[in-house]
Amino acid sequence: MPDLAIRSYLPTDRKAVFRIGGDTAFFGAPIEAYMEDRTAFLDAFYAYYTDLEPEHTWVATADRGVVGFLTGCVDTRVHDRKIRRVIIPRVAGNLLRGKYHFGKRSMHYFRGLLGGLFQKEFTQVDLEIYPAHLHINVEAAWRGHKLGQRLMEAYLAQLRELRVPGVFLDTTSLNVAACRLYEKMGFRLLDSRPDRFWAKWFGHPVDNRCYGLML
Repeated sequence: MPDLAIRSYLPTDRKAVFRIGGDTAFFGAPIEAYMEDRTAFLDAFYAYYTDLEPEHTWVATADRGVVGFLTGCVDTRVHDRKIRRVIIPRVAGNLLRGKYHFGKRSMHYFRGLLGGLFQKEFTQVDLEIYPAHLHINVEAAWRGHKLGQRLMEAYLAQLRELRVPGVFLDTTSLNVAACRLYEKMGFRLLDSRPDRFWAKWFGHPVDNRCYGLML
């Protein structure tokens, strides 16, 4: 049996976290399905957690190798400010220096994001009640070992110790197993909105979902 463990994130885990983040970004599969260059996505999405709020990130290990992670933020308003002031300028600078490669798949995805924004397809949450948020990813080969549950338990215990009133997460109706886990752990559905982009992609209705838990 492998030696499975949950521990706090270390700076040396960054490469593994980014690798897993890219390998699972397409509903548990690699992001290259809809974006040619995963580096742009990882720099824009995960660098905040690893570089600016690493103390609230947790990793799952198997025989001491990182096989999953949970990135967390205790105050989403702080996250949003730092995204605007630090992460976006950094990504923009990398773009101008030619670090990223965007092709047809990426352009199609970006148009879908903008369309969803204009059509108000993204979920909303009351940040006074649910200030914290999380993202969780586990390698395909290690799902079914309750690592996701254990990662969430470690993070929720940390939030309770910090006296954070509530936490939320965003997902979609496509993540059936994940939604079952969230509900099992006491999260309730706060908001659900049809997502036209993924519905066209998969050929059936898809909902954006936001789950929240009062602590």
